[in-house]
Amino acid sequence: MKICVFCGSSTGNSEIFKTEAIKLANYFADNDISLVYGGANVGIMKVIADTMLGKNKEVIGIMPQHLIDKEVAHFGISEMIVVDSMAERKEKMVDLSDAFIALPGGFGTLDELSEILTFNQLRITDKPLGILNVNGFFDYLIKFFDHAVESGYVREEHRNNIIIDTDVDNLLKRMKAYKPLSMGKWIEDIVEEAKNGDKEI
Repeated sequence: MKICVFCGSSTGNSEIFKTEAIKLANYFADNDISLVYGGANVGIMKVIADTMLGKNKEVIGIMPQHLIDKEVAHFGISEMIVVDSMAERKEKMVDLSDAFIALPGGFGTLDELSEILTFNQLRITDKPLGILNVNGFFDYLIKFFDHAVESGYVREEHRNNIIIDTDVDNLLKRMKAYKPLSMGKWIEDIVEEAKNGDKEI
């Protein structure tokens, strides 16, 4: 099994971010899970990759050439896949991985996380996405998810299908039980909503 981890190119300002990344990597190593990640030799990305490598486990990095040129690539990993663009990087991550986990990170992590949420909603992929909410890092994003439901832009069943936990073991256990949602019903609902809206104009 291969799990892609989205995480920061910085380590953050609390030791707990590193601690939880190491804990996740150890879980992967102990359960024969290979790591797919962005391929960097900096930040939490380096922490999780080095922990896996220290246990002789497979680490696959995917990085655009322009970032390799900036000398942030980790060439000590099992395999480095070089791509032409950030979009191709994400596409390759989706193709290679059986599941995805978001750790704390910045805009890049948010971009990757959002893409998988959308792909699962549209049934482009049917792969579980977990969010490891370390030290409350994702609390405001979770509030946004809830606000989007309350405002009528995200369906409650899609919000509830996002796997969020503060504990590594619980998160992986819940991800194993993941079930994709049927797309037909909610598409029918929004089409009907659009028709009703047209009648009111």
